[in-house]
Amino acid sequence: MPLAFIRPYRDSDLDDLYRICLQTGNGGEDATLVFDDPRILGHVFAAPYGLFEPSLAFVAEDEAGVGGYIVGALDSRAFAERLEAGWWPALRDRYPEPPSGLPPDQWTPDQRAASFIHVPLTVPDGLAEDYPSHLHINLVPRLQSQGLGRQLMNTLMRALRERGSVGLHLFVWPANQRAVGFYRHLGFTVISAEGPVIFAMDLRPAA
Repeated sequence: MPLAFIRPYRDSDLDDLYRICLQTGNGGEDATLVFDDPRILGHVFAAPYGLFEPSLAFVAEDEAGVGGYIVGALDSRAFAERLEAGWWPALRDRYPEPPSGLPPDQWTPDQRAASFIHVPLTVPDGLAEDYPSHLHINLVPRLQSQGLGRQLMNTLMRALRERGSVGLHLFVWPANQRAVGFYRHLGFTVISAEGPVIFAMDLRPAA
């Protein structure tokens, strides 16, 4: 089995972020046949991090190429403001909101993704104060179960600590039970299980 390694993100990795986001976008499974637009999921959950906060993006690569990534934002509120100014407006012109009379449970996967473009996930005040940073991580199947997920997490958390972050949070859809178990195993705490599961970790040095 080829050995994989972790390295900092490069601008040339952007298409890989889109591809991996799609290949893991169905509760951790391949979503290639789920979405009509193969890039819409990456527009929301992957590409903006490589474009707007590349110093907190890392990839896992082996002989077959880039097969995983972790991306993060140091200050989630400031990151949201940057996207509101420089990322979402053009995408909102391109992707219409779901029809107002259509119940959310009848939205197509593409419409659901478009809804996050028009109304991005917001960070509750208390969460933003105690756990200001957040992340997204994905690995394609060939790179799973090799300890790379933990290595990617450790790499990002070290980078966040070096930049002075006091805490980290992330959202997981309840259907992705593998991810839920992964974060529990890493020592994350469940802050809320209403809707998406919110995990958090204190990054401050132990007293």
